[in-house]
Amino acid sequence: MRLYDILEGLTTALPDCEITGVTDNTTRIAEGMVFVCIKGSRFDGHTAAEEMLEKGAVCVVAERDLALGGKQILVPDTHAAYGDLCAAWYGHPERKMKFIGVTGTNGKTTIVTLLREMLKRAGHKVGLIGTVQYEIGDEILPSPNTTPLTDTYFSLLTKMAEAGCDVVVMEVSSFGLEQHRIGPTHFDTAVFTNLTQDHLDVHGTMECYYQAKKRLFLRCDYAIVHVMDAYGKRLYTEIGCEKCGYGLRTEDMTPDAAAADLALGDWGTEFSMLLSDETIRVRMQMIGMFNVYNVMAAVLAGKRFGIPIDTMQSLMKDYGGVRGRCEVIPTNRDFTVICDYAHTPDALEKTLSTLRECAKGKVIAVFGCGGNRDAEKRPKMGKAAAKYADLIVVTSDNPRDENPLQIMADIIGGLTETGVPYIAEPDRAEAIFLAMQQAEKGDMILLAGKGHEDYQIIEGGVKLHMDERELVAEGLKRL
Repeated sequence: MRLYDILEGLTTALPDCEITGVTDNTTRIAEGMVFVCIKGSRFDGHTAAEEMLEKGAVCVVAERDLALGGKQILVPDTHAAYGDLCAAWYGHPERKMKFIGVTGTNGKTTIVTLLREMLKRAGHKVGLIGTVQYEIGDEILPSPNTTPLTDTYFSLLTKMAEAGCDVVVMEVSSFGLEQHRIGPTHFDTAVFTNLTQDHLDVHGTMECYYQAKKRLFLRCDYAIVHVMDAYGKRLYTEIGCEKCGYGLRTEDMTPDAAAADLALGDWGTEFSMLLSDETIRVRMQMIGMFNVYNVMAAVLAGKRFGIPIDTMQSLMKDYGGVRGRCEVIPTNRDFTVICDYAHTPDALEKTLSTLRECAKGKVIAVFGCGGNRDAEKRPKMGKAAAKYADLIVVTSDNPRDENPLQIMADIIGGLTETGVPYIAEPDRAEAIFLAMQQAEKGDMILLAGKGHEDYQIIEGGVKLHMDERELVAEGLKRL
């Protein structure tokens, strides 16, 4: 490919020439590549521009004049430029498929997975990009990032297009949007679930977090918005594309799609979706009001793509849920153990409130908080758990480079005034065992925070194998 083929509107004094690739990674530079200077939190690629030219780069793309003469191309935002350049380098695979994007703090994985199943049953070949894994049809790939880094993203899309995928369903993170990882990708349909405190260590404020999420709805044709959420209600009024709000009917709100006639229990959930032109009855195995909203979003997106209603209704009856999302871990005991990814105060509170409604006995919560992440939410996690749990076991999550005991102390700071009894145990395996020791007939134990993860990240970024399903099995042997 030639340089001018990928510039697409960028101006340069350089003569056209063959290029061998585009990168923002100093360790991947090779003869004939274009190097894009990205300023990150720890390293500024502009400081390496001259070295990259010496190593064979044909030019650098920068945000400021580096006194490199005709070897530099100046742009307002190198993150945005890198997305556009990668899209062009890979032949614009994003133009060859339709996209459904789901963003928000909670619910993304469940909605994306449901949509994958719906689309497959309707005869589509689907690409999936999400927190748990990436998928190209039936091929499963690991997922190091919810939204892949830019080069990885367009490489993945290329493989999806070549494999015959016609639809891509993806979780779109605030990082991915703010850092332009998805380049010029345009979405047929975009879903907003909710916005609660998370990632403030990166975004700084909830307003910045919201504005990052909002970017998705400036590049879509149709928006599906959870208007029961305060930020969703705001978003619905601020976007100009075709849109559908979903939620419950209240005295001051009549959503475009409303849930009614709800029946919730430990057996599952049944409800009606009231639309302007029809009523859709849904019966599903998944539990909780949050899953009612997740299913509503998925059904609305499915309708947008022409999936027959009976196909979606049949799926809901059969579908047991997503791994690590309110997942029941078998115990063959008279108490229930549930594994869920809830790692924000709002998600933890909603999950525990659901279990409180279903439990015939006590609700026991086992959770921690991640290290090197938003520390302000830790006491809030403790307070959220105390609203519905009868006993709390505070333990370690992914401590990373922080002291697990300090993270636990931060959580306990939010518990001390609640009066709810708690146990502090940094060893997660032992914490789970202690919870099972306390469990009696009819009790429900929530293992929160890890969900689909089968590892624990400790100091230095080291990943240790840790699968809570295995920890439960080991604990059962000890009982």
